Amino acid sequence: MRDMDEIRLQVMWNRLISVVEEQAMTLLRTAFSTSVREAGDLSAGVYNARGEMLAQAVTGTPGHVNTMAEAVMHFIAEIPSESMYPGDTYVTNDPWKGTGHLHDITMVTPSFKGDELIGFFACTAHVVDVGGRGFGADGQSVYEEGIQIPIMKFAERGEVNQDLLRILRLNVREPNQVIGDFHSLAACNDVGHKRLLEMLDEAGLDNLERLGAFILSRTHTAIMERLEALPRGTWSNDMLTDGYDEPVKLAVSISISDGGLGVDFSGTAAMSRWGINVPLIYAKAYACYALKSVIAPDIPNNAASLAVFNVSSPTNILNAERPAPVSVRHVIGHMVPDLVLGALAQALPGKVLAEGAAALWNVHISARPTADSEGRRAEVLMFNSGGMGARPTLDGLSATAFPSGVHTMPIEATEHTGPIVVWRKELRPDSGGAGKYRGGLGQIIEIAPADGHEFNFSAMFDRITAPARGRDGGQHGAPGSVTLDDGTPLRPKGWQHVPAGRRLVLQLPGGGGFGEPNERSREACESDQVKGYVTEDRS
Repeated sequence: MRDMDEIRLQVMWNRLISVVEEQAMTLLRTAFSTSVREAGDLSAGVYNARGEMLAQAVTGTPGHVNTMAEAVMHFIAEIPSESMYPGDTYVTNDPWKGTGHLHDITMVTPSFKGDELIGFFACTAHVVDVGGRGFGADGQSVYEEGIQIPIMKFAERGEVNQDLLRILRLNVREPNQVIGDFHSLAACNDVGHKRLLEMLDEAGLDNLERLGAFILSRTHTAIMERLEALPRGTWSNDMLTDGYDEPVKLAVSISISDGGLGVDFSGTAAMSRWGINVPLIYAKAYACYALKSVIAPDIPNNAASLAVFNVSSPTNILNAERPAPVSVRHVIGHMVPDLVLGALAQALPGKVLAEGAAALWNVHISARPTADSEGRRAEVLMFNSGGMGARPTLDGLSATAFPSGVHTMPIEATEHTGPIVVWRKELRPDSGGAGKYRGGLGQIIEIAPADGHEFNFSAMFDRITAPARGRDGGQHGAPGSVTLDDGTPLRPKGWQHVPAGRRLVLQLPGGGGFGEPNERSREACESDQVKGYVTEDRS
């Protein structure tokens, strides 16, 4: 009888994952911004009444999912249970209590069954604009970076806060898109809530307590078994990133003990005066993701599996304090997995991939007609990816977003958003580091204003002066570059101008190789040349 009961709970666990996946799909299908609709820059999850994450949607990014796991606790601390009602939805974009910067909107909805609060649904999405300087690293405090929304009610008892919407409309450049995404986020949680109630009614359960306890206890047992199998000790790693106007050193030490796995960012560079700082909640999210992807990739990601990781740091660029500028926190934040995995590779030799491009090559374009032309203004956001590092038994993936996992927006969707033309988007030959297994290739992308237009763009790029390093004898990936089509060099970060008639040329970095290049098979070398991935014999 007990076995049958556990089988039934396992089936319901799978059903709960389906509920949060439908929650995420609702956001994808209704979102206004291309970053959500086309790229999947979002997260969705369900929590018990204490705010512990029980399940996350497969669709979404680690930076959103793992920060949201902590963010829900902040909502519960700010809004007492006696002030929560059926039909409520709460919102914030607080970088230190949400997901790291103002462009991410987090919404939390209490789930009631009758009069009983049984849990929460939460979701996050990146919106196209939050006012201020725009999406970029040029701000010198969070106050310059856009409107700040404290944890508050977006809706109470089903009535949307119209005052909040009026304030938003006057503070953002694309009010219809932004307010549309707010409604999409609220609808996403509402769908999750409805599907949960249907599931509980079918199962004859009053709340999530029994199922939640089963999920967390099983996960805890599984993750502790994996931890037991790891070697004990402490390992360190450091790396350089481009920074804004000078290189930035990142440092980490990892300690594995019987009680868990500790991560400490002591030795990392101080906070920057530019908007590349990272709130600890975001650095923690990617550190946990990196470790779990190697140690326990098949164990569900929830409160129990995340609890074994203890991430700490003194105040520095990976633990920036308010009011530091944090708009482009993802660039340094996306380097955290390579940093952490470099230390873990010493504990688990031969099991960790090489470094990759890591940070997305986001470009935010503010297009406008030239002085003597008629046209339209638009805010256009593109996500682009360089190459992944080579894996211990496989080549690195080309033009793939690791660690964020977001998709590249289709060119057709991007060009529809604003007056730009993408003239070229192709894999970049010779950009993957040589090795027994080759690093993934970057891309070459050329973007121009449409006829009669010009644009400013916010560069958010890295791996230009500090390329992805190979592992176990593998060579470095090719560094990136940013120029105009006439060869004029541009800066890797900050707002810059592309005049009418010119093109922006991005050469995205490749991933590092794994293993000695002379150990690569002849068949693999020939295949690389036939496909145009390399232009000379590197065997």
